[in-house]
Amino acid sequence: MYFLSGWPRRLLCPLRSQEKPFHIQPDSQRLLFAVLSCSQISIWHCRPSVLIVSYKESAKAISQFGFYQQVEWKPDSRRIAVATANGYVLLFSILPAGEDKYLYEPLYPKGSSRVKLTPGYKEEQCAPMLSVEMKTVIDLQAPITSLQSMHDDLMVATSDGLLHLLHWEGVTNGRKAINLCTVPISADLQSSRGPSLDFEGVHVREMEYCITLDGFAVVFNDGRVGFITPMSSRFTAEQLQGVWAQDVTDGTCVAINNKYRLMAFGCASGSVLVYSIDATTGSMQLSHKLELTPKHYPDIWNKTGAVKLIRWSPDCSVVMVTWEFGGLSLWSVFGAPLICTLGEDFAYRPDGTKKDPIKIDSMCWGAEGYHLWVVTSDSFHLFDNRPENKGTVQQSDMLQFQFIKSALTMNPCMSNQEQVLLQGEDRLYLTCGDAAQSAGADQRPFRERSSPSNSISLSQGLSTLLGHRHWHVVQIHSTYLESNWPIRYASIDTQGQCVAVAGRFGFAHYSLFTRKWKLFGNITQEQNMVVTGGLAWWNDFVVIACYNFIDRQEELRLYLRSSNLDNAFASITKLHSETLLLNVFRDIVILFRADCSICLYSIERNNDSPNPTASVELLQEVSMSRYIPHPSLVVSVTLTSVRTETGITLKAPQQACAAESIMLNLSGQLIMMQRDRSGPQVREKESLMNQKKLLPFSAPVVLAQCVENVWTTWRSSKQKRHLLEALWLACGEAGMKVWLPLFPRDHRKPHSFLSRRIMLPFHINIYPLAVLFEDALVLGASNETVLYDGLPRSGASGRAESLEAYFPFCTVERTSQIYLHHILRQLLVRNLGEQALLLAQSCASLPYFPHVLELMIHVVLEEEATSREPIPDPLLPTVAKFITEFPLFLQTIVHCARKTEYALWNYLFAAVGNPKDLFEECLMAQDLDTAASYLIILQNMEAPAVSRQHATLLFNTALEQGKWDLCRNMIRFLKAIGSGESETPPSTPVTQEHNSTGGFEFFRHRSISLSQSAESLAGGKFNLQKTLSMPSGPSAKRWSKDSDCPENMYIDMMLWRHARRLLEEVRLKDLGCFSAQLGFELIGWLCKERTRAAHVDDFVFALKKLHEDFLWPFPVIPVYSINSPLKNSRYRTAVEERLLKSQSADSLVNSEMDTAGPAAPRSHSWMDSLSQTHRDLDTASSHGAQTQEAFLSPLISKGDECSIGSATDLTETSSMVDGDWTMVDENFSTLSLTQADLEHISMELVNKGPHKSQVQLRYLLHIFTEAGCLEWCFVIGLILREVSVISQVVAFLQCQEVPPETVQSIRNGLLAVDTWAVTDCLGYKPFLNMIRPHFQNLAEATPDQVQPEAFQPVSATKGTEVACPRQEDCRSSVSLTNSVTTEGIVPASRLEEGNLEEADEERSLEEGTYDCTLS
Repeated sequence: MYFLSGWPRRLLCPLRSQEKPFHIQPDSQRLLFAVLSCSQISIWHCRPSVLIVSYKESAKAISQFGFYQQVEWKPDSRRIAVATANGYVLLFSILPAGEDKYLYEPLYPKGSSRVKLTPGYKEEQCAPMLSVEMKTVIDLQAPITSLQSMHDDLMVATSDGLLHLLHWEGVTNGRKAINLCTVPISADLQSSRGPSLDFEGVHVREMEYCITLDGFAVVFNDGRVGFITPMSSRFTAEQLQGVWAQDVTDGTCVAINNKYRLMAFGCASGSVLVYSIDATTGSMQLSHKLELTPKHYPDIWNKTGAVKLIRWSPDCSVVMVTWEFGGLSLWSVFGAPLICTLGEDFAYRPDGTKKDPIKIDSMCWGAEGYHLWVVTSDSFHLFDNRPENKGTVQQSDMLQFQFIKSALTMNPCMSNQEQVLLQGEDRLYLTCGDAAQSAGADQRPFRERSSPSNSISLSQGLSTLLGHRHWHVVQIHSTYLESNWPIRYASIDTQGQCVAVAGRFGFAHYSLFTRKWKLFGNITQEQNMVVTGGLAWWNDFVVIACYNFIDRQEELRLYLRSSNLDNAFASITKLHSETLLLNVFRDIVILFRADCSICLYSIERNNDSPNPTASVELLQEVSMSRYIPHPSLVVSVTLTSVRTETGITLKAPQQACAAESIMLNLSGQLIMMQRDRSGPQVREKESLMNQKKLLPFSAPVVLAQCVENVWTTWRSSKQKRHLLEALWLACGEAGMKVWLPLFPRDHRKPHSFLSRRIMLPFHINIYPLAVLFEDALVLGASNETVLYDGLPRSGASGRAESLEAYFPFCTVERTSQIYLHHILRQLLVRNLGEQALLLAQSCASLPYFPHVLELMIHVVLEEEATSREPIPDPLLPTVAKFITEFPLFLQTIVHCARKTEYALWNYLFAAVGNPKDLFEECLMAQDLDTAASYLIILQNMEAPAVSRQHATLLFNTALEQGKWDLCRNMIRFLKAIGSGESETPPSTPVTQEHNSTGGFEFFRHRSISLSQSAESLAGGKFNLQKTLSMPSGPSAKRWSKDSDCPENMYIDMMLWRHARRLLEEVRLKDLGCFSAQLGFELIGWLCKERTRAAHVDDFVFALKKLHEDFLWPFPVIPVYSINSPLKNSRYRTAVEERLLKSQSADSLVNSEMDTAGPAAPRSHSWMDSLSQTHRDLDTASSHGAQTQEAFLSPLISKGDECSIGSATDLTETSSMVDGDWTMVDENFSTLSLTQADLEHISMELVNKGPHKSQVQLRYLLHIFTEAGCLEWCFVIGLILREVSVISQVVAFLQCQEVPPETVQSIRNGLLAVDTWAVTDCLGYKPFLNMIRPHFQNLAEATPDQVQPEAFQPVSATKGTEVACPRQEDCRSSVSLTNSVTTEGIVPASRLEEGNLEEADEERSLEEGTYDCTLS
């Protein structure tokens, strides 16, 4: 409601005086302030905050009158009364010095438009020059205890128990003083027992007059409090009667709230008791208390001392309290705490030392509540570190605290909006976000934007704005502000794009889209109008209720936003009485007037002229004078669709569109008047004429007490009728209330005994400023403080602490809170589970709905499980049963348990079910992450054997589904159970994110080095040195140590079983992921399973499965190949062989070009022979058919002289390295290729699968080669269609250690594939024809050509020599081993590391050694 802003300002008095001010009192307009010291009275101006005049009493007069003590203003600000210590009342006149004399004047540049065009213009922005003259001295012959202005009289209380009624002119008019002993004071005004108090020797300590109650709230010197009121218009002893509060004996001070008719009494205990007068009996009833709680202020809550001062704000919406021992606290009108300076940064320095609380002698609010003027006591003095003030003796500082307040305080019609709008002295704070995002909506015609169908999505956009805490700050135009300060009203439109403000005169509006203000072009029109009843937006019109000074007429005006701000473009309707409040509901304006009547006007837009206008027509007038004792008591008036009729059903949401009832907030009482449907006009058949005749309103009904704000909306929705047709109330310390509609389910007939609505109270942790109806959120704001360290501290050079070091810097931040769980709980408490389910289902799509369910069960669990007394009817089982209606039940329970103390788990699971059953439900629902969370619950609540059993189930399921993060956690969990580490349970695994490498992080824990010397290449032989390192990741410990413990054996058995199943089901891709993610030692396991699980039974099925898993296309033969110009079969075979060989040879080039970054150094490398175009084309060639045009275009542009060498050098890089070009006939160098030939070549390249799949297959090939699983090597060689792989397999098959069954199996597999290729896949025939000679020569090979060690995994220090039957096979093997790269395998985070390794690899290639390090 009210929020501190920045640091307090310091007001220094320019007069050098030894006297310290101790009292400050504002006039009725709060524009002038009287400041008292012992013998001096000073008059200050509010804006600018300067001293105007000071009156110093002579020493002789002071000796006669005594020191000054109190001061009071006459309502017209022309006189002030000062009470002195010796019982004198001094009356002073405040006189202007002259017509055109001002103490301070603004200076404008020449030619400025803001010059005095209207009479009195300067008076509104200049500090006037005043003089103070003593007029009358009145001797009351007794010490004066209180002064109070009452209409045209001055009430003075003296210590002899008398009440003196003085005239402001200084005469008593013959009226006698009233003795308190003669005033009957009883428990209520209906009692006739006479005085119930003994007033002998009792006098009034402090009193304050209440206009709306027409009486005085008084505090007696013995601590009792009461209320004295005249029974008639005459204020005499015979006509006075009083009531007293029987429970109060320690009253110290009093303050009156006229709008809410509340009396706040400060007590010596430090609490404030707020009383109201009962309307029927006239007795004093305690409304609420303002007191600090030990929960929030454990150190100071009972050490504040007595309440010293209480001050209500000018708009009566908040109250400021200060105590004898110091400190300030701010409360809303019905007791919601807003600010307190006794805690947090206000009370402690950054180093933790405690500050002395600020002690206050006097305080008062400034105009519109933007400032709080404070006079500090002598014991509290802050040093001013400005050099010019050193050595000067001045009055002690007066502080001016700055405040920002909600627009609801003065303009309650803002409660229809779903934005928060705060107004400061010179700026506005909005929550509507960036205007640029809504530019599209702002440009559309307003009829389209304001239609109900489009407006339903308004709140959905607001949900995205709740994540940040910053405001959109709009500076109010200085030209408007300087002549119309202070700003009284502010309003924002439904779209959140236009803001209007109104000050002392006129108004102005601002567009967030254009970021411009619109002011009246004619200043005379601005100064001749004052807004009296607030302002609101209707579509793109500003609606204001104002008073016209020229015509002396109350008016209702509508100004079009897009037109110039001028009366010529306004729609003006004359009114008969002053308007106090205004509100808009759809196309109806509701006005509350000073004669206690309510008027409804309809608005219709006219688009006939270029500038659209609005026509206003009176619909209905309702008199409320019978129910409203004083017009200023009405806080807000709202027209709404809320009703309690029995006809409310789910079938008729259109009823929510009509204006059904009027809501009046009368001094905190919410009064509702519905349309009266009991008359005969309802039973008649409605016609078009009858529809325009509005029904009358029935008698008012009180809905709630202690209401500060009311929120309702005109929008409707079939999906969320509960929330959109509800009424939301802010009730101060009582929290919030919602008047919720109850709908029958499934369109059934409602029960006659069920109410149609229910009032549900709930507490929230923020002060509500707006309600997002569909989003189930409350928006608010809160004060945040910032301490600045390093500023001068107390004790430095003996000087006091600086202002900025003592007070924290205050900012205002946005807050929001979910309230849905409170409402659901209240419905369940009242056995309205069906309504709760309807409401929850309508909100199930909200992103924070799972959090709502968690909050609901958590709050109930905390309350019931920690209760010291048994609960006869616990709510937790009901809440648990309610949550089971939603699919998030299992997650909600376990998340709540994980956030709750272990001691409460038994109580929780006794209500929601056995955690073992819930775990099994998670497994059945395939929700493994939630099951893992339940596993931690089981670990703490069950025996280790039970945990291991359930963990095994979860581990197997996670393996099957490829949840690798969960698998790793489960391995650690199973080991912890066996090794006694159960006290450190694993964290709940989060949902595994999709990996860009498809899960193939093969080289995370393994490092393989394949080196080859140039000398062995030249000699036709090569050395294959295999370096196999142990896993180095998180799972490395499983194989490096404790490998013999039962837990590790148990885990290994499960891993082996899973790997065997994957291999038997030909799921090689899953097997690779499994090995890489879990660090499974695949080679060693395959060596053992070479003749069992690693045996291939059906080669054709295995080939098809690999094509499917790795998205590898089946090879095809182009139709045009028969008509190719390469008629010579020798040439065609050579081309086919070169293409097939090139596919195996280009993989190293592809991998290196893709892995290295664009800036990788390539100087002195054999790769320099490749142009950048070739690199791009080769990269494109590995990504499928969609890039074949990019592959062809550069070659076509070279002309007809392009040779086969230039066409194929892109894929011949391996042969270029080997220096072997002899395979191609010399005729190829002069043979030109046609378009069909190039398409044939591109088709062969397109037959390869995705590049990532190619890398994965090559790695698997390497694994199977190391493990000696030749059957799988043969299958992978077939799918890759690489002759080198097949020739290597054939070379290994010639070893004596290879079982004959393996050789026979591969031969049978080749025959089966050949048979399948003839019938189903002819694309394999060219390759099968090429590899047939290798198998024909298999029987002729000598056994000693291959060493036995070739099949066995060897240590890092042992090498193996393999001899190839042909030199090109050796070269192909080199291509195979060098092509195993990290492309597509290492994660993106390791790309830079890969680039460095690539550079090292190229340097080694330059030196003649091919070394590929995979890590």
